[in-house]
Amino acid sequence: MKLGLTIALVAVVTGAAVSIQGRTNAPATPKVTLIRTPHDGIQPQTVLDSHGVLHVIYFRGDASAGDIEYVRRDTDARKFSQPIRVNSQAGSAVAIGTVRGPQLAVGRNGRVYVIWFGPRSQAGESKDAMPVFFSRLNDSHTAFEPQRNLMQYAKGGDGGISVAADERGAVYAAWHAMGTEPGEGHRRVYLARSTDDGKTFAREVPISPTELGACGCCGMRAFADNRGTLFILYRAATENVHRDMTLLVSTDQGETFRAAKVGPWELNACPMSTAYLSKHGERVFAAWETAGQVYFDSVDPVSLKPSAAIAASGDSNKRKHPAVAANANGQTLLAWTEGTGWSKGGSLAWQLFEGAGTPSGGEGHATGVPVWGLPSVFADRNGNFTIIY
Repeated sequence: MKLGLTIALVAVVTGAAVSIQGRTNAPATPKVTLIRTPHDGIQPQTVLDSHGVLHVIYFRGDASAGDIEYVRRDTDARKFSQPIRVNSQAGSAVAIGTVRGPQLAVGRNGRVYVIWFGPRSQAGESKDAMPVFFSRLNDSHTAFEPQRNLMQYAKGGDGGISVAADERGAVYAAWHAMGTEPGEGHRRVYLARSTDDGKTFAREVPISPTELGACGCCGMRAFADNRGTLFILYRAATENVHRDMTLLVSTDQGETFRAAKVGPWELNACPMSTAYLSKHGERVFAAWETAGQVYFDSVDPVSLKPSAAIAASGDSNKRKHPAVAANANGQTLLAWTEGTGWSKGGSLAWQLFEGAGTPSGGEGHATGVPVWGLPSVFADRNGNFTIIY
């Protein structure tokens, strides 16, 4: 008989917020639970679906040619399921640099979708390009279908790749790649769309403004809500020095997009940063890095404009790879890494914010972020938070 994987609980933090005497209507202090990535994996990605099922993918093995595994934890369960390998070809996933790892989405009927960059050696005839591999759970949800390369012509992918899905059967695969001219200032974000739950995809098309470029070795994030709105967060590279975090928003299932600057940064180099999007209620939350500090904001559900950015409190300490989630009480948890770098692990930190964006209590800290590691965070139905790292 196969046994499920027991959750490796590192800590439960109950003092993440400070109670204020006399405020009887203040939200309860949420718990913050830390879990190490199953099977000593790295770069976990999480989705807690509408039924309370937690879906997790993570990377294992050689960071330049490893594997992706998927586990799930049913509502109120204490164990993860046995892992299922996502990539049908062994060693066909890349995680080196932290910015190139696999990403996850859950769509209609709980079907799971995964997208990832493969090694250049597996790009077929285009040896100079990293393939954009994709797979989805089969109809019985027991295994992943054979992987396929979605890249038809947008070559030169390096650090930015993501996938999003909604309850209408739409699946969106996004990555940034070369434009009509060489250089980061001419890169574009490309989108391949599916309207049949990821069974087939149309040829990718450029969707980002030509003049913005895209930072070559920076990650990106896509998210789709059930109203048909698609959000894509990425780092521009205008004139190679304006490396602003930029939010693309489409209200017509990826046909057209508007662009908004959410985090300016003047830098004549690639910072190798990642991006994060999550949703609670009607609001989408975004997190990113600028100059060693991490920030988050939320997107107004009516105007679709981002709010003012909120920074993590305290002194910056090489903060990178933020993740953000909100709960039903209006509280937000921002998590990030500190001290990580090329081939170098670091530590985990997190901060709770109340509804107005005010820090609640001090920062939390934990050691043990592995090389190429980053956190993922989600809020459960009780308003408590979990960070997997």
